[in-house]
Amino acid sequence: MEVPRFPTLLLFVVLSRTSCFANSQSFIGVNYGQVADNLPQPSATAKLLQSTSIEKVRLYGTDPAIIRALANTGIGIVIGAANGDIPALANDPNFAKNWVNANVAPFYPSSKIILITVGNEVMTSGDHNLMTQLLPAMQNMQNALNAMSLGGKIKVSSVHSMAVLKSSEPPSSGSFDPSFSDVMKGILGFNDATGSPFAINPYPYFAYRSDPRPETLAFCLFQPNAGRLDTNTKIKYTNMFDAQVDAVRSALNSFGFKNVEIVVAETGWPYKGDSNEVGPSMENAKAYNGNLIAHLRSMVGTPLMPGKSVDTYLFALYDEDLKPGPASERAFGLFKSDLSMNYDVGLSKSSQMKTPAAPKTPVGPSPKTPVGPSPKPEKATWCIPKTGVSDAQLQANLDYACGHGINCQPIQPGGACFEPNTVASHAAYAMNLYYQNSDHSPGNCDFSQTATLSPNNPSYNGCVYPCGAR
Repeated sequence: MEVPRFPTLLLFVVLSRTSCFANSQSFIGVNYGQVADNLPQPSATAKLLQSTSIEKVRLYGTDPAIIRALANTGIGIVIGAANGDIPALANDPNFAKNWVNANVAPFYPSSKIILITVGNEVMTSGDHNLMTQLLPAMQNMQNALNAMSLGGKIKVSSVHSMAVLKSSEPPSSGSFDPSFSDVMKGILGFNDATGSPFAINPYPYFAYRSDPRPETLAFCLFQPNAGRLDTNTKIKYTNMFDAQVDAVRSALNSFGFKNVEIVVAETGWPYKGDSNEVGPSMENAKAYNGNLIAHLRSMVGTPLMPGKSVDTYLFALYDEDLKPGPASERAFGLFKSDLSMNYDVGLSKSSQMKTPAAPKTPVGPSPKTPVGPSPKPEKATWCIPKTGVSDAQLQANLDYACGHGINCQPIQPGGACFEPNTVASHAAYAMNLYYQNSDHSPGNCDFSQTATLSPNNPSYNGCVYPCGAR
């Protein structure tokens, strides 16, 4: 299958050949919805998750079979109290104690429960009574955990939609809807006091659906685009995910809660939909999720929160065939019910451990004039593109190289080799680095016969191209 596209203007996956993400990807989670009648057994799902670099799972409820199946796997588990439980949780501390005794005590600590979400998108539900009961419900849940000496080990929060913001563009103007102010300040005070995260559901997919221009799609999919300038901060945003998360950061800061961390409880893209739906496709879903994962793995963070990836739960583990609504609602799954992938975004541990193979099979469009393989080098050599290769082919070569275990950070914005910001320049750097990291075999400077070995050093103006000799 084609590897996920890695954007020229944005962030590439930052890897070394010996990297193994399995021990360092605590920021990647997945939502495990159950509105379906064809889901695999929980034990099979647990094995599937252990074969991936996913380290956290969010449940919308408290299915004991799933919680038990995840015991002793080391996978962090988020469990949820339903919106319908909020009135009882808010008004009866004993209900909260019984809830914890039933849904936490029998499983913890062998099942690594890390967070309890009280309600889902309550603030935008339109139910004023439920909104005002949310904070007391969270407080009683916290008190129940404290009574079991679990208050410092399991956090309590709630999950919100992006609609809690009145403004989100530009990101620096992010602010909460004034109609939610009093309740939101109380909830954020709770988050701050207990060290629990503010959980939000940003979906660039929905942003594109309401603005279906090609440039918006590229902005949403982490693909090359002109970017959007925040005139207040002079920061140019090159993807919608960062812009949405930073808008939440700005809203939290404006309320005085700079220390409250953000968790992305849901984000994803459907791989198919009805004929009248804008945006769902296998290509778009693969691009969004694949490039998002690459962005998270780069550990660059967002412009307002640099150097640390926000914990992000992808939506979703499986399709949910019983969900109502348009076809896209039933097509967010990364995996099928038979445990095979709907599409590959590089989450498998086995694929991450493999040494990259030479791109000998066609990658992207084939060149018009096939040329023989490059000669075996004897001295210092560099792998460079041949003249006349199309940008489409160079982009495919770039995607391949950066998706197969090399450090493309120097051609990220701000990197020593980012300028000139062209596909040709970025591809040349990545292709050479791939070759240098692959035992200097001539076959690893082939790229569907679009590359050649050269004794001439292509380094320039502080941009150093690694070299080697056989």
